[in-house]
Amino acid sequence: QVQLVESGGGLVQAGDSLRLSCAASGRTFSTYTMGWFRQAPGKEREFVSTISRSSGRTLYADSVKGRFTVSRDNDKNTVYLQMNSLKPEDTAVYYCAADPRGYVLGRAVRQYDYWGQGTQVTVSS
Repeated sequence: QVQLVESGGGLVQAGDSLRLSCAASGRTFSTYTMGWFRQAPGKEREFVSTISRSSGRTLYADSVKGRFTVSRDNDKNTVYLQMNSLKPEDTAVYYCAADPRGYVLGRAVRQYDYWGQGTQVTVSS
C-alpha cells in the first residue's frame, strides 16, 4: 500500500506561481511512475503531467505545457509540480497519483492505482 499526501495549494492571483509537493510512503517510490491530475467543480478528473521513475521522461497536458514543470526526488520520496503563470482556468483540486508498475508514462486515470487526498488551487483573476 502506498500513501500519498499533497501539499502546497492555496489562493493566488493570475500570473502567480505555486509549487505542489506530494510525499509518498514506502521504500519503493523510485520504481513508480508518478502523475499529477486535477479536477474542477463539475468536471471530470484530467491529466496534468507525469514523470518516469528516473525523471528521464515527462509528459504534460497541452493546457499546461511551458508553464508547469514536474520533478521528483527519489531520496525524499517526493514529487513536485511547479506551476508558473497561473490562470483562473487552472483552478481545481490537484491530485498526485502513483503507478507501481512504472513501465510507461500515461495520461489515463485508470493507469494509476494510488491517489492522494488532493490539494486545492484557486487562481483569481
